[in-house]
Amino acid sequence: MSTPEPKLNAVEKLKRAKHPLDVWDDILRYASEGYESITEDDFARMRWYGMYRQRPNDGHFMLRLKIPNGAVTAGQAQAVADLAREYARGFADITTRQDFQLHWIRIEDMPEIFCRLEEAGITTTGACGDVTRNVVGCPVAGVDPGEICDASGKVMEVSNFLLGNRDYADLPRKFKISISGCPVRCNQPEINDIGLIAARRGSNGEVGFHVRVGGGLAAEPYLSEWLDMFVLPEQALPVVVGITEIFRDCGYRASRKHARLKFLVADWGPEKFREELIRRIGFSLEPRDRQEEPLDPYRDHIGVHRQKQEGLYWVGIAVPVGRIHADDLETVASLTRRYGDGSIRNTNMQNMLILNVPEGNLPPLCRALDDAGLHHARASQYRRGLIACTGIQFCNLSVVETKARGASILEYLEKNVPISQHIRINVNGCPNSCAQFHIADIGLQGCLARLNGEKVEAFDVSLGGGLGREQAFGRKVLRRVPATEIHEVIRRILEGFESRREPGETFQHFSRRLSDEEMSRLAGATPTEEDPEHEARLITLVASRPESGAAV
Repeated sequence: MSTPEPKLNAVEKLKRAKHPLDVWDDILRYASEGYESITEDDFARMRWYGMYRQRPNDGHFMLRLKIPNGAVTAGQAQAVADLAREYARGFADITTRQDFQLHWIRIEDMPEIFCRLEEAGITTTGACGDVTRNVVGCPVAGVDPGEICDASGKVMEVSNFLLGNRDYADLPRKFKISISGCPVRCNQPEINDIGLIAARRGSNGEVGFHVRVGGGLAAEPYLSEWLDMFVLPEQALPVVVGITEIFRDCGYRASRKHARLKFLVADWGPEKFREELIRRIGFSLEPRDRQEEPLDPYRDHIGVHRQKQEGLYWVGIAVPVGRIHADDLETVASLTRRYGDGSIRNTNMQNMLILNVPEGNLPPLCRALDDAGLHHARASQYRRGLIACTGIQFCNLSVVETKARGASILEYLEKNVPISQHIRINVNGCPNSCAQFHIADIGLQGCLARLNGEKVEAFDVSLGGGLGREQAFGRKVLRRVPATEIHEVIRRILEGFESRREPGETFQHFSRRLSDEEMSRLAGATPTEEDPEHEARLITLVASRPESGAAV
C-alpha cells in the first residue's frame, strides 16, 4: 500500500511548482515588464531575495538586506545611505535581527539596486522566506572585554554555508539562528530556533557552546529548550546543519501557523530531538555543565565603552524606533572612517555602534555626534530601549501605526517621566511580535477596538516580560487601550513604579509583585477582562493631563 501524499499548505505547493531561488531571472524580467506583470506565486517567491510587497500594495516593495552579526563597514553604510536617498525616500530601518530594511522600492529599480549592493558586499538572499534568516550575534563580538569568546567567525561560517544553499532553502517556515560568546546573552538565544551559547567546560576551561532549540515568539510564543550537549567550535557547523536538516525533513508543512521548529521541539521533547541530532551528525557530544543564567540580558550598548583592545573604545548611538535617515547614516559612515577604522555594528535593539575608536578620538567624535543630533552617552533610558516594528505604514499584517506612535511616546516620556533605570517598551502592530512585545517590560500589541461606535487603533498592554535567569513572557494586563491614550497609561504605570518600587527592584519584579488589579489601578483602568463587544477601554485619568508632551 503506497504512503499518501502529505497535506501541504499553499506556500508549500508553490515551492514545489518552482523553487523560490529560481525566481531570480523572473525578477529581472519583471523589472522590464513592470509591477502589474508579476504573478501572485512569484510575489511569494521573491521573499527569498528579501522582497516583500509593501502596503498598500500599489507598486512598491520593502527590501531587506542581510547583515550577519550586524557587522557593517563604513563603505557599506555609505552604500545603504546612497540607496536610501535615491530609491527609498531618504531613510532605512534597522531591525531586531541587525539588518537594514529599505522601503518604497520599485521593481524597475531592482537590478540597479542589487548590482550596487553586490559591489558593496551586501546580499539580500535569504533575508526573507522559508530559509535561514540573518544569523545574529553579539554586536560587540571581538571587542567586549568580558566575552567568553569571539563567535563572529562562527556566525560567518554558518551564514556563508547556508546562504543560497538549495539543500536548506526550502524549510517549512523561517529559521532563526543566534551564535554568540556574550556572557550576558544579549543576542537572545531563548527566542531563536537555534541558540549557540559560548561556555567553558568546568574541568579544564575549554571553550565551546551550549545549545538551545525551538524558541520563537509570534502569536504563540515559546522559549527554547536546552539540549544536553557541549559543542566544540569545530563541531558548531555540523550541529547547526544537523538541526536545520531535522527541521527541513521533519517539520510540519500542512499549516503555516504550525510550521515553526518550536512546535516540533514541543511535540518531540529535547531528549528525542537530541537523539535524532546525534544520529544525523554521526558523532557523540559530551553533556553540558550546568551554568547559572545571567540575571538580566538587557544590554543596549549605548554610550562610550572600553574595548578589550588597549586604548580602543566603542561608541553606541541610539536610533529612535530604529529608523535612520540617509543623511544621518552617511554621517555615521563618515565619522567612523575619520575617528575609527570603519567598523560599524547594528544591534538587535535597533541601534548602531562605532567600533575601534582610539581614546584620543573620543572627544571630537562625541562632539560631532552631538552636533548631528545622534544621541549616545546622554541618551535617555527610553531612547535606548524603545523598539518598534514596521507597522501599518508598510506592513500588510499590522493594524496600527508603530514607528510614528513609538517616536511620539518616546518624546512624551522624555519630557514628562524621568526614570532612573533601563526600561524596554516594545511597540508591535499585530500579534506576530516582530518588535518582541512578549519579552518587553511594557509590551504593546496593536489591535482594533470600537469607541463610540467607531473603529479605532488600540493596544493590548503586557507587563513584566524578560529573558535570562527569570525568563518569562509578559502578562496581558490591559486590553484595547485606545492608541490616543497609551502614552498617558504608560506614564501612570512608570510613575507608580518610581514611587512604589522597593530598593533595587526592577520593573519586571515590580510588575510581577503587583496583581493585575493593582497594575490596572496604576494605569487608571479596570482590570483586564474579555469584552465580547470589543469595546475600547476608556482610561479614567485621575490627575490632569500634562500640558507638555507630543501628540500621539
